Amino acid sequence: MTERSKYQQSVIRNYYQNRDAIALQRAQEIVTELYLSEGKKREKYWKSLANHLLKLEVKQETIDHLVAQDDPQLAAQLVERLSKIS
Repeated sequence: MTERSKYQQSVIRNYYQNRDAIALQRAQEIVTELYLSEGKKREKYWKSLANHLLKLEVKQETIDHLVAQDDPQLAAQLVERLSKIS
């Protein structure tokens, strides 16, 4: 396996340093999509949002509650609180 260049190393390092910000931004985008989607797409977005919330260290019970309620407004409120903390 070849060694990584300095540029590649810096890209990887920056990604891991900003992983929380990336997950938060993606969660915000997914909440928007939840408002607009229906059916199977909506289920897919809920799964994706759950994964990003886990990366942000949200408790599994909270995530399960959000998914069970199927209310994008509750998810939006949670993501807004998380963005204020960051």
